[in-house]
Amino acid sequence: MRSNYIFTSESVSEGHPDKVADQISDAVVDLFIGRDPEARVACETMVTTNRIVLAGEVRCREDVTPTQAEIETAVRDTVKAIGYEQHGFHWQYADFACHLHGQSAHIAMGVDESGNKDEGAGDQGIMFGFACDETPDLMPATLHYSHRVLEKLAADRHGKVVDFLEPDAKSQVTLAYENGKPVKAVKLVVSTQHSKDLSNDAGQAKLRDYVKGVFADVLPNGWMPGDEDIFVNPTGLFEIGGPDGDAGLTGRKIIVDTYGGAAPHGGGAFSGKDPTKVDRSAAYVSRYLAKNIVAAGLAKRCTIQLSYAIGIAEPLSLYVDLHGTEANGATAAKLEEVLPRLVRLTPKGIRTHLGLNKPVYLPTAAYGHFGRKPDGELFTWEKTDLVDSLKQAL
Repeated sequence: MRSNYIFTSESVSEGHPDKVADQISDAVVDLFIGRDPEARVACETMVTTNRIVLAGEVRCREDVTPTQAEIETAVRDTVKAIGYEQHGFHWQYADFACHLHGQSAHIAMGVDESGNKDEGAGDQGIMFGFACDETPDLMPATLHYSHRVLEKLAADRHGKVVDFLEPDAKSQVTLAYENGKPVKAVKLVVSTQHSKDLSNDAGQAKLRDYVKGVFADVLPNGWMPGDEDIFVNPTGLFEIGGPDGDAGLTGRKIIVDTYGGAAPHGGGAFSGKDPTKVDRSAAYVSRYLAKNIVAAGLAKRCTIQLSYAIGIAEPLSLYVDLHGTEANGATAAKLEEVLPRLVRLTPKGIRTHLGLNKPVYLPTAAYGHFGRKPDGELFTWEKTDLVDSLKQAL
């Protein structure tokens, strides 16, 4: 790795069209898994001007399968919670169409547990996990602060601290690194949808001052760049936004969802998928393992890759990279031997260890799946409860 460099990550708010779609898809996952922990869900969502469309495959116990009306209620409640009551996209009045249908019997045959056959992976693919010591939650600092800025905007909007913000927003944080550590911000960007009241020079100045204050609150002391390096709504105005301004689809913000470009991504999206889909569950356990390695002081940076084949239970490969930062006797080769002994890396083993067969997914669908605070059954993959076991095993 280079020691001195500049790096950028972006985030998008809960009101971004693609994130609206992600949250709707995960609301459907939670609805089904809340009824049947073994439910199978692959739900894709498209949102555009006053229109919401679901498509995909589901399987659930017949006696508890949600009705079309229950699905629609869950979808509309999700949009309402985000805050969309606009002429071009309204939680109550948007047209809704549901095209979910039964899961393929051939997929079910390969995935389901039967006889001596363990439950297989729901698809083939490669998944990555990453952790680094740049922030207390062991995430890349550029993405960490990009998320925090938008969370602050959303909190102020929901809490009516300000009355001029609308749900759609994006952020971008560029940091300078010295000796491998972030030391200051060099460029900051926020584009946020706003009310018509701010569509004049005085309004835009008010918005800029507010956003600068958010940056100052979120970033460490002394990190703020000069005014010339802070960009707020660079296009000038941002009245029309959300699904009315740009169509949204599930799974189009996978780098925002993971590590902001600071680590590899296997390509599979998370939202809308039940935990038999290793795109999701194996990415979660990869993060869990990488975070525990860094939290244990065994490395300053860690990347883990897992790979699977559809219908096969055990991973085809496990790869650990410590990026030359290993410490306290750890090596990548040793960890590749130890990790499968600490957590069984089959789909069922992952789900059991992390408690994933529960309706815990909607909160993951905005502001990142990683770097979040574990809270009871939520974000269990962010726990560092393997630290002692890792130290003992090495």
